Amino acid sequence: MLSLTVSERLALKGRAHALSPTVMIGNAGLTDSVLKEIALTLKTHELIKIRVMSDDRALREIMLETICTQLNAAPVQHIGKILVVYQPNPDAHLIELKKMPRHKGKKPLTKKQLGSR
Repeated sequence: MLSLTVSERLALKGRAHALSPTVMIGNAGLTDSVLKEIALTLKTHELIKIRVMSDDRALREIMLETICTQLNAAPVQHIGKILVVYQPNPDAHLIELKKMPRHKGKKPLTKKQLGSR
């Protein structure tokens, strides 16, 4: 399973916000055919949303962990019944992860300063 830094995960969450789920896991659960479909979709898109129809949160967490370990992908987000998974593809290279810009020598703005903007 890949691991992401916090800034990389935040950047991927922002990119995934506008996406719609491309793969759905039904009541049959995580079958081999669903895993193949997820692998194929990850190969072409690199970042995908997966909708899970199960109501059990623990089962959804197990599914996310299983997907990421078997496909060598990174979990980005798990909100409700939506899972977001990232797997870099050097051939496609659609998404370029950049580090968050740092302000050199500047202090972060206070709440009062942010409120006046």
